[in-house]
Amino acid sequence: MDDTLSIRKWRYATKKFDANKKVSNEDLETLLEATRLSASSYGLQPYHIYVISNQETKEKLRPISWGQSQISDASHIIVFANSTDFDANLVDNYLENVSRTRNIPQAGLKGYGDFMKSKLLDLPLDSKGSWTTKQVYLAFGNAMQAAAELKIDTCPMEGFEPEKYNEILGLDEKNQNAAVVLAIGYRSEEDETQHYAKVRKSREELFTYI
Repeated sequence: MDDTLSIRKWRYATKKFDANKKVSNEDLETLLEATRLSASSYGLQPYHIYVISNQETKEKLRPISWGQSQISDASHIIVFANSTDFDANLVDNYLENVSRTRNIPQAGLKGYGDFMKSKLLDLPLDSKGSWTTKQVYLAFGNAMQAAAELKIDTCPMEGFEPEKYNEILGLDEKNQNAAVVLAIGYRSEEDETQHYAKVRKSREELFTYI
């Protein structure tokens, strides 16, 4: 329990990264694998994740991220892009993966596939986008906590212009939308916010036991 809480107390939204410190390939791959293992509704993972280390690309993204220095100074920028639309292939591709991974004949999965399609495919376009964005945030939260376990600093970021991210990263033609950004790296000693006390609601305010 001590580790569980101490890790979360250590983590904060890093405002200034040390631009000279980079996340190792080994730690990055561990973080990405932890993110890949995230839960999602029906297990469908209706999103794609872009891992950006190219400095030129980061510099392009900074002006459309409210000029925030985290974008250019962090080791990597991870862009979580939700699917804005989908069809039966989302379910069919998932069931093919289930069949292959668990050695189950696809015929035995048809009923489950039909059920998923009945719940998802007729949703209005805006509802599809809302649902896929919720799935993004499951992976996003898991990535942030996994990073803390690896002692990698993060800054969750919604302060950016999604339409321009989509343009730079070529997401529109893929029916994807930049939903949220996670800057990862290591805090600068000059970042004063690392010393601030963590402010949260009290247990009495937040929890109701029934």
